[in-house]
Amino acid sequence: MPKEFGRNQRVAQFIKEELSVLVQREFPMNQYGMITLTNVDVSPDLGSATIYVTVLNADSSDSDSDDSSLSASMQKKEKLVAELNEKKGFFRHEISHMLTSRGVPTLRFKYDESIERAQRLTDIINSVSQSNDESSS
Repeated sequence: MPKEFGRNQRVAQFIKEELSVLVQREFPMNQYGMITLTNVDVSPDLGSATIYVTVLNADSSDSDSDDSSLSASMQKKEKLVAELNEKKGFFRHEISHMLTSRGVPTLRFKYDESIERAQRLTDIINSVSQSNDESSS
């Protein structure tokens, strides 16, 4: 019977907690907004870890639907992920001092679109709900 919380899940939680502090220290909020680590997936052999990040409270409002703001927002997200991946060696080195296991997983950062997708769905549902309320009155 497998353990409810396996070793890779414990390592993932540890990496998430420690990286959240390191990322906030290395990337001030005024540059990208508040960078949040949403999830960490560690492979079963503890050889690699995928870190999912998202940005909250960004300077440019994502609610604008014109193409230029969406393009600028996408460029900013891609730049953030590229910078995080450039610093992944530094982050791995810092984690190696804190982690008690023999090896430290290689890190890979990806942007997590799930929060933005959920917000868009919520906006669509709210607009449909409002239009139904207006048409029934």
